[in-house]
Amino acid sequence: MINVTSYWTESKIEPDSATKPGTRPFNLLRWYSWLSLILITAVALVLGAVSAHFVVNESIERDLMLSAQFVRAVAEAEIRHSVLPETLTMGDLVDLRRLTDQDLPLEVVHDVRGEFLDHITHLPDALLANIYATDRRVIWSTNPDLIGHQSAANGNLDEAFSSKGRVGSTYFHVSAENHHEEQQFIRHPRTFFIENYIPLLDLNGDVAIVVEIYKEPNDLVARIKRGMWLIASTTIIGAATLYLGLFWIVRRASLVLAYQQQKLVENETYVAMGEMSSAIAHSLRNPLATIRSSAELALELDQEPAKKNINDIINQVDRMSAWVRELLQTSRPMSSRVRPVELVPIIEDALSACQLQLQTFRIDVDFAPQEQPLVLAHRVLLSQVLNSVLSNAIEAMPHGGVLRLRMDIDTATGKLVLSISDTGNGMSNQQRTMAFKPFFTTKQGGLGVGLVTVKRIMERFGGEVTLSSYEQRGTTIDLGFSLAQGS
Repeated sequence: MINVTSYWTESKIEPDSATKPGTRPFNLLRWYSWLSLILITAVALVLGAVSAHFVVNESIERDLMLSAQFVRAVAEAEIRHSVLPETLTMGDLVDLRRLTDQDLPLEVVHDVRGEFLDHITHLPDALLANIYATDRRVIWSTNPDLIGHQSAANGNLDEAFSSKGRVGSTYFHVSAENHHEEQQFIRHPRTFFIENYIPLLDLNGDVAIVVEIYKEPNDLVARIKRGMWLIASTTIIGAATLYLGLFWIVRRASLVLAYQQQKLVENETYVAMGEMSSAIAHSLRNPLATIRSSAELALELDQEPAKKNINDIINQVDRMSAWVRELLQTSRPMSSRVRPVELVPIIEDALSACQLQLQTFRIDVDFAPQEQPLVLAHRVLLSQVLNSVLSNAIEAMPHGGVLRLRMDIDTATGKLVLSISDTGNGMSNQQRTMAFKPFFTTKQGGLGVGLVTVKRIMERFGGEVTLSSYEQRGTTIDLGFSLAQGS
């Protein structure tokens, strides 16, 4: 007898470079998981930091701008509503040294000046307010100890006088390097504070005075905290959503690639198996025919003592011929096109063909035919599938049992499932795992190509085959068929 398993082992497919010993396969999902996590986290941190920096800077800048607009608007309104000449500005009134007209009503001047300074004093969230004359001397302050103090080196103050525009700074903490002598607050700021230099011009467009305001914008701080929290939470949620979404796509792609790789290996296995089967079958056909012819000729010689041995030879030759036909059938390319077929008549024909075996082994058939929709299959190939599955089920019950056939629509997959169950000895876990492997069989004298052929044909139909089996409880084969359109 030819050792098919040995032949198959010697003819097995060489593994590719990704699966050869010593070569570690590329794990797409693992590489993507780590690289995408690092990249998405880095991008999210950068975007979050940039967004937070932009929000904080813009919020502070807007607060500085509004404070400057308020001071200038108050100065213009106080002058406009007084009876003083239009040639005067608030800078002239605050720095009394600039007044050259001795005929001005001093009471009105002091009232207008006092109203303006009162507005400055009661600015919301103000820590300190100073007013500088052109000689950089403090001529008014909410901290009386600073009046008369002259600023020696203050870059922001110098910039305000030279640029004639608003100059602002933000302090998150006061250190020896950034501390100014005039920063003598009545109360110490809890968080950060902002410094705003607001020049007020005279009629000639020159800087008359500079109003310096230190503020701790509590409302702005609260809004910045809310904005930072919103940016952080949005960034985290967005990054997590992006990562999980891409991870799901890549994981699905990885599973598809793994499935396709498995199918490719299986197809290569089937090709090699077909080549091997065809070679063995054609090599055995002629010798078997010669042996059988010689045995039949020997029977005609009517030598009684040798007849039993000759009959054994003929029986074994017939058995090997059946193997040859099965091998050729397995290696034959499946080029038949699927078409809508009615499943019940084909099942009944297959049961009729097995009727003698069913009676011999005293097996009862539990099958209640019902009208079912058409399925996509090929009548001849489907008969081959049913004959193979039914033969396996019958051989699994040599001492009798029950053969059950059930048909039902699987709502999850939309397929018509034909379940064929026996009450035989069943399979172990290892046998169940190897059931669809080529040349694996649990039957004495079997080739192990029946279920392989069944799986190939069902996949050719666009269907599927699954097996469930438990020791001492029998085996169930589920054949899932795609429904024909319009059924």
